[in-house]
Amino acid sequence: MKTVYNSIAGQSLDRLAALSDGIFAVAMTLLVIDLHTPAAEVAARFTTPLLWTNQGLNKELALLHALGALLPHFLPYVMSFLTLGIFWVGQQTQFNYFVTSNRHLTWIHLAFLLAVSLMPFSTGLLAEFITYRIALGLYWLHLLVLGCILFISWRYAYRAGLLKDEVSHEIRAAAQRRIVYYQILYAAAMLFFLINTYISIILIILMQLNSALAPRIGRLNQV
Repeated sequence: MKTVYNSIAGQSLDRLAALSDGIFAVAMTLLVIDLHTPAAEVAARFTTPLLWTNQGLNKELALLHALGALLPHFLPYVMSFLTLGIFWVGQQTQFNYFVTSNRHLTWIHLAFLLAVSLMPFSTGLLAEFITYRIALGLYWLHLLVLGCILFISWRYAYRAGLLKDEVSHEIRAAAQRRIVYYQILYAAAMLFFLINTYISIILIILMQLNSALAPRIGRLNQV
């Protein structure tokens, strides 16, 4: 019987996991690289060396002021690092329950990694225009795309028979329920950008901390 290439392509979960780890690592690193210190801007305002004179003290105060102004822009980077960590855990959880892969599942996860690689861009956009609803809306769409692709991956793997035999309905339901619940919570948090974008960002960060820390607090532990 003639072998079709598409039937044998993309079957290595190990190679897909290795590629995923690399892209997540690069994306997380780029988040930090894009943060710029205000030292040059502060130094440019003064011409004398930094001494404990009136001018030296002014330079210290200017630096503190610049760092304070940088704090709101730091929020999107914290949020994005948590986002990437959460989705990395989500993808690795899926890999643990896959018995093998195929070209369709591989391309689903390559699409997921494409969205991951764009995270530094959406983060930088939000950091630069943190009070703009459009920038926050695009960031939320990014979260939605990541969640939808992971959800599609679970559904496809089940229908294609790529899950391990010990994967029960409860396990699949728990994984898919978590994706759906958090997407609903993200959407609810986004509604607060009608009042203030900072409220939405802080709410999203709190949700991500709940996901990362998994506190045993009532129904929060079941999400």
